[in-house]
Amino acid sequence: MKNISLIILFFFTINCSLNNVSDTHGFRFLETKTNKIVINKTNKNDVKKSIGPPSSVSNFNDIWLYIERKKTNQSIYKLGKKKISKNNILILEFNSMGLVSSKKFLKLEDMNDIKIAEKVTFWSRCICKCQPNWLQSPL
Repeated sequence: MKNISLIILFFFTINCSLNNVSDTHGFRFLETKTNKIVINKTNKNDVKKSIGPPSSVSNFNDIWLYIERKKTNQSIYKLGKKKISKNNILILEFNSMGLVSSKKFLKLEDMNDIKIAEKVTFWSRCICKCQPNWLQSPL
């Protein structure tokens, strides 16, 4: 009886560790839903029916954003570190009549890799040089 329970526990553990766990945030199947939108024919109500309410709405122009992000575990050896496997963004712009005037679909490959500068900013250099002499010299 003890051996059977250990074997069942072993297979249960292997099954859980071999399956890729993924977290999806935002709208699912955004790419297929994007194909249903026709420029200068689809209006705001049609978009809300087919996709749903937007993730974000622009304050200045009539622009709606829909976001889909999927993160999956990399491997057992990385211990819970997740990798972005899908990052889709749909940008819809509407004209004054409420019809879609333009649509733009961005994928994971369209993301820019921004590196943080390691240099000191101008303001921090200015503060250091503008200090009085009695602050700069050691006591």
